[in-house]
Order: sequence, then C-alpha cells, then structure tokens
Amino acid sequence: MRITHYSFGKITIDNKTCTSDVIIYPDHVDSAWWRKEGHYLQVVDLTDVINAKPDILIIGTGYSGVMAVPKETISFLESRGIEVRVVRTERAVELFNNRPENKKVIAALHLTC
Repeated sequence: MRITHYSFGKITIDNKTCTSDVIIYPDHVDSAWWRKEGHYLQVVDLTDVINAKPDILIIGTGYSGVMAVPKETISFLESRGIEVRVVRTERAVELFNNRPENKKVIAALHLTC
C-alpha cells in the first residue's frame, strides 16, 4: 500500500481515492472508519486495529491536528506492544510511505480538521 496524494479531506491510496477517514491495513483499506466522538480517539475506535496486532500504529490527527488522542488511548495501545506515533496527517502520510518493511504498520488517518 502506498499513499500517492493527501490534501484536506482527500487521500489516494494505491490509485483509489477516499474522501472520508481511513485505516490502512497491510492488505486493505477501511474507508468507512468513524469514531464514537468525532475528534476524540478512544480505544473503542481502534478495536479492529488492536485485533490486527500491528507493530506500529501511525495516527494522523488531521490537516490542522484537531483530533485529540488521549494519553489513556496511547497507554492502552502501548500496553499491547504497539508502538504509537501521533502526528498531523500530512506527516503521518510521510511516515507510512517510509515505514520499515520488517514491521507490520497500520495507519489511522483523520483527513479533515
């Protein structure tokens, strides 16, 4: 999987364009991802990610970084052995495209705000 374009509210992954928040897994994209509380990321919003057991989770907090990721969410993920990187979505795209090949990496990306 490779992200070839990101701008406010729009992302292109392997030639497929999405206009809603996404989770990019090694073998598929969940383009219907939504959170219980839109701009507040909770553990419950990441159940499928946790079950996929990534080595690294890259969280894109939006174009302007509006989506909050509470310390409790990060601590829970880290307690499961998941390395968490929380950055604005533009930087998250860069991290995802340059991810280590020997690690299972998932990206959860908020596209707006």
